[in-house]
Amino acid sequence: MTFSDLKIFLDEKAELYNTPDFIANDPIQIPHRFTLKQDIEIAGFLTATISWGNRKSIINDAEKMLRFMEHSPFDFIRNVSGKELKPLEKISIHRTFSGGDFAEFIRNLQRLYRESESLEKFFLLREDEENFYHALERFRTEFLNDISHRSCKHVSSTYKNSSAKRLIMFLRWMVRQDRKGVDFGLWENIDPKYLSVPLDVHTGNISRKLQLIQRKQNDWKAVVEMDSALRKFDPADPAKYDFALFGLGVTGSF
Repeated sequence: MTFSDLKIFLDEKAELYNTPDFIANDPIQIPHRFTLKQDIEIAGFLTATISWGNRKSIINDAEKMLRFMEHSPFDFIRNVSGKELKPLEKISIHRTFSGGDFAEFIRNLQRLYRESESLEKFFLLREDEENFYHALERFRTEFLNDISHRSCKHVSSTYKNSSAKRLIMFLRWMVRQDRKGVDFGLWENIDPKYLSVPLDVHTGNISRKLQLIQRKQNDWKAVVEMDSALRKFDPADPAKYDFALFGLGVTGSF
């Protein structure tokens, strides 16, 4: 395809899949159950954290976390005690994300919300930064608080060349201004032009078929390569192409 043909194709597919119907079968349905900003942030972050594998399983296990938080994430995070978190040590949440990991994430979120009314503060870009390579590592450091815990493996490190798919997806949910109402656009201090497409097996495979990227591994270098291609198609909203690439991949229509 020519550049023009490929842009038309991807724009059409983004328009096709970026609809409210997308919400029903996607993990983004979990934060969509809330209206309070902090509830959306917490539900979104925790859901994104366990977003690997079967989408139905992800949604079911995210609901398990909501039930433990009594369907009021922000109020729960602010007021839960260490003693109340003890029962989590004995349960499983999602695959390798254990109840103990969930408890540690709650403690970390509790600390961050004592410092700021929104998680946005911890993801802000600095001057001259054009992607989230450094910002995600700064968040990781702040979130983990230099404490060695098995849950650390569930927060990707871009400095170790991870694609940070789940954090990138969470950023899309929070930052992207979506006229279709799928993404929330809650965070107004981060420009959507800096967003990337979450790189997973679906978006990676379709991107290679369309020759958007050449790199074989789904790592941070591939994210940068994809940024370079997609920002030419829409410099203001490159992350919208996540709907096109993921939709084509998950439906098997390409």
